[in-house]
Amino acid sequence: MTQSSKPIPFVSGAKSSAEGGHFEEFCAHPAFFLLRAYKECGELAEFDMGGRNTVLMVGPEAHEAVFRVDDDKVSAREAYQFMVPIFGKGVQYGAPLDIERQQLRMHSRGLASEKMNHYAPIIAKEAEDWIADWGDSGELDFYEGFADLTIKTSTHCLLGPEFRYSLTEEFAELYHTLGAAADAGGLQDPGAQKEAYEARDQARARLEELITERVDLRRASGEVHMDLLQVYMDTTYPDGRHLTTSEIAGMIVWFMFAGHHTSANTAAWTLVELARYPELATAVVSEVDEVMSSGQQFDLKVLRRMSRLEGFIREALRVHPPLNTLTRRVVKDFEYKGHIVETGKNVMLCPYVAHRLESSFENAEVFDPDRPAPDNPFALIPFGGGQRKCVGNAFAILQVKVIFSILLHHYEFELAGPPGGYAGNMPSLILRPSDPCILRYRRRTDRQAA
Repeated sequence: MTQSSKPIPFVSGAKSSAEGGHFEEFCAHPAFFLLRAYKECGELAEFDMGGRNTVLMVGPEAHEAVFRVDDDKVSAREAYQFMVPIFGKGVQYGAPLDIERQQLRMHSRGLASEKMNHYAPIIAKEAEDWIADWGDSGELDFYEGFADLTIKTSTHCLLGPEFRYSLTEEFAELYHTLGAAADAGGLQDPGAQKEAYEARDQARARLEELITERVDLRRASGEVHMDLLQVYMDTTYPDGRHLTTSEIAGMIVWFMFAGHHTSANTAAWTLVELARYPELATAVVSEVDEVMSSGQQFDLKVLRRMSRLEGFIREALRVHPPLNTLTRRVVKDFEYKGHIVETGKNVMLCPYVAHRLESSFENAEVFDPDRPAPDNPFALIPFGGGQRKCVGNAFAILQVKVIFSILLHHYEFELAGPPGGYAGNMPSLILRPSDPCILRYRRRTDRQAA
């Protein structure tokens, strides 16, 4: 620390660095630990991740400072090197910054309006198929159910029907194996040797084999599809080079990571809150019925009419943001309000903490789907912000809106346990609802009158 800089408060309760510092408490529940750090220390709080000191930065001004700083000073790439074996070399954090930016533009082409309009009815059909054998009533673990459904919708929309109907189960297993390797340990020691990393490497190799087979079959057939896979196959870098199949596999995994966790977790939390607050759900259901009864096919124009449903989903994202650690590595000393975060340390933002600030959200602990947007756009960060804002956020919102349009039009839901029992837990860096997340469903008998 330079002599002129202000000291950064250090979080209490650390063991020695050799014993892990705060790492054990962080891993037990990252969001709870970071909330404790903020309450104790304020806007900036430093803690020890087993030898790698990290500075939590809280509040719109702090978020904006991190999101706007140049990548060569505060680097996501350096912090997330443990993701390189998951995505593959040459993709996102394993690629030079200019290549990564070109790859982001490729993702964007797959999310253009005509593509999203193509995806919406596919998602609706998958949701209809999912509920086809539910019967009149029952109970279901909806976290697991939504995780399975969103794998199917994502693979169908993004990789085509041939991938969806022939490879969904194996793809889901491989994808979950990759996801299990994206844990807090990667922030501490990305080069560690452990079983989860060995399984990760085997899953990544198998996934590339499957995708290569599909790419070869599609090219041999001469068929052209409206999906993201076709975008990856057709697009070129400015020098005219096409993506390799290894890069295509990495782009697919990258996008699925960006969208799937958000979709599955947000769907589960949205359903929990709809069941927890039936008085708030009434207006949402009425809106869904009105749109569904029009008989129009799902597209972006129709979905935009569901403002109450979207408000409910976005409030679920505020209260239960899926990803709760946004981390950067300081590669050149970083100054904020007279504090110097030194080279080699990490900085971390936490949506879970940020979204509970009374200065940004009045009555922040109250679930309010009619809540206005905060005055500062950097207050609400469920998808991050700046150039590295989550690439899958638009697709995730599309998925959840379409799925709930189908579910709420046909069924009503209630909690199977006490409301307080549906608390968040974090077996990884993702905030998910209680395990299991059981809710009851019952076929609606009032729909004809709605």
